[in-house]
Amino acid sequence: MNSTNPVIEPPALKPGTLRILPLGGLGEIGRNMTVYEFDGQLLVVDAGVLFPEEHQPGVDLILPDFAPIRGRLDDIVAVVLTHGHEDHIGSVPYLLKLRRDIPLIGSQLTLAFVEAKLKEHRIQPYSMAVREGQREKLGPFDLEFIAVNHSIPDALAVAIRTPAGTALHTGDFKMDQLPLDGRITDLRAFARLGEEGVDIFLPDSTNADVPGFTALERDIGPVLENVIAKAKRRVIVASFSSHVHRVQQVLDAAAANGRRVALVGRSMLRNMTIAADLGYLRVPEGVLVDLKRALDLPDDRVVYMSTGSQGEPMAVLARMASQDHQIEVGDGDTVILASSLIPGNENAVYRVINGLTKLGATVVHRGNARVHVSGHAAAGELLYCYNIVKPRNVLPVHGEARHLVASAALAIDTGVAPEQALIGENGTVVDLVDGVAKIVGQLDLGYVYVDGSTVGEITDADLKDRRILAEEGFISIFVAIDTQTGRVIVGPEIQARGFAEDESVFDDVRPQIVAAIAEAAQNGTRDQRGFSQVVRRTVGRWVNTQHRRRPMIIPVVIEA
Repeated sequence: MNSTNPVIEPPALKPGTLRILPLGGLGEIGRNMTVYEFDGQLLVVDAGVLFPEEHQPGVDLILPDFAPIRGRLDDIVAVVLTHGHEDHIGSVPYLLKLRRDIPLIGSQLTLAFVEAKLKEHRIQPYSMAVREGQREKLGPFDLEFIAVNHSIPDALAVAIRTPAGTALHTGDFKMDQLPLDGRITDLRAFARLGEEGVDIFLPDSTNADVPGFTALERDIGPVLENVIAKAKRRVIVASFSSHVHRVQQVLDAAAANGRRVALVGRSMLRNMTIAADLGYLRVPEGVLVDLKRALDLPDDRVVYMSTGSQGEPMAVLARMASQDHQIEVGDGDTVILASSLIPGNENAVYRVINGLTKLGATVVHRGNARVHVSGHAAAGELLYCYNIVKPRNVLPVHGEARHLVASAALAIDTGVAPEQALIGENGTVVDLVDGVAKIVGQLDLGYVYVDGSTVGEITDADLKDRRILAEEGFISIFVAIDTQTGRVIVGPEIQARGFAEDESVFDDVRPQIVAAIAEAAQNGTRDQRGFSQVVRRTVGRWVNTQHRRRPMIIPVVIEA
C-alpha cells in the first residue's frame, strides 16, 4: 500500500528513544511486520505476506517493503514470530535470503511451521523456541512472552522492555474462555504489565468494529458434526492450512459419523503432519487416510479436508470448482467453507461457491451456518484489554483503516488521551520518549510482488499492463515508411487479440494512420520514435471514440 500521507523524513533517532516502524499490516489484513529500534539495534516482530487480489494478476504473494532495513540487516538482533499464520511468517524466507543468520524466536509450533517453509527455500535457520512466561534479553530488548488464544495453537504476545519504556505487542488474539486446547489469553500477565506500566500498546484490531465478544470455538464442533451427519455423499471442508483447531473439529466430527478423513493440498498435509507429530493435533485412531485410498471409499464414508477457502485460483477448492482436480464434485456432495472471508477475496470466494453450486453441491459457509468463528478479539474483548493494560499510548495494528480507527476510539473510551491514540499506516514512524509516543515521520513504502521466481521486479505499471491485456486486449500496428517523406511503403498491418475478431473493423483507421504519418513528416518528424508516437495516438484516439475501449497499443515502425 502506498502511503496516503505526505512523505516526511524522520529525524535521526535520539539516544534513549524507542522507534517503532510498521512495514506492513496497517491499512490491510496481511503483511504484518513491525520494526523496533533502540540504540542502533533492531528487533523485528513478525514477517508476513499478503495474498493478491483480482486487480493484481499473476502475482503469487505480496511482501512488506524491506527498503528501510535492507541496508541495516546486521543491526537486526532477532525476528520474533507471534504465531504460525502466513500473514505473520510468510515473508521470513525472503528476509532470510538477505541475511541467513538472523535469529528466529517463536513457540514450538510456530518455528516448526516456518522451518518447514524455509526447508523448501533451502535455508537452515538459527531459531530459539520460547514458551509463555519466558524472558529473553537480546541487545537492548528485554522480551517477555505471554500466552494468547487464537485460531492456531501456541500463539504468543510479546512485551518489549527497553530503557525508553515498555511496548506490548499482542499479535493475533482473542479471549475465548473455553478454548479447545485449554490455553486462554493470559490476562493476569496483561494486568501485571499494566501495573508495571505499558508505555505503548499495539493490539490486534481486526475485529475492533465488531460489537460484543467473539463466539467460542467449541460452538463450531456440533455444527460441523450435524452438517456431516446430514450429508448424503462426500463432504469437502476447506480451511486455512494452518488452522489446527478447525482440522481437529473436522477429524472429531468425521470420527463421530464413521467417516475417514483425507488431507488434500500440499500445505495442509505438511502443516497437519507437523501439528500431529508435535502433539497439537489429536488424530482419532484409524480416521486419517491418504488421498489415493480415500478415492476408493464409498462416498458417504469420506471427508476431504482441503485448502482454498479464500477462492485462491490454484488452491484445491477452486480447482474442484473448475473441474480441474481428481476429486470431481457432483450432485449430493457437501462443501463446507470453514473460515473467515478476508477483505478483498469476496469475488473470488463467491465465484468458487457459484461454481460448486452449479456442479450440484450444497455449499455451507459462514453466511448460512455457524461453521467458523473469528480468531480475533471483538470490541468487548478489546475494551477489557485496554482497561486491564491501561497503556499510556496506543498504536493499533493488524487491520484496515476502519479497524484501526475503531480500536483507537475504544482506547479513548477507556481513558487514553486522544492525542496518544495514534492512527498509523505502513511506513509511519513513531518515537517513544519520556512516556510519550509521537508520529515523527512517514516513509513511502510500496508493495513488493512475488511473481514466480522473481521478487520485487514486477511493478504497479506492469500490473496495469496485465489488467489492460486481460480486460481490453491489445492492438499491434506494423508499418514501414520512408522517414524522410513520410510515405508508407508497407502497411499499416494491424493485428489484435481480445479486441475484435473481424479484421475489417480496422479499415476505417488505416487511412487515418497513413495521413497522420504524412502530416508528421511535413511537420519535421524524422525518427522512428516520433512516428511510433503518432501511430499510437492516432489508433488510441480512434479506438476510444469509436469503440469506447482502451486496449494496449503496440506500434512497430521501421525505416524502409
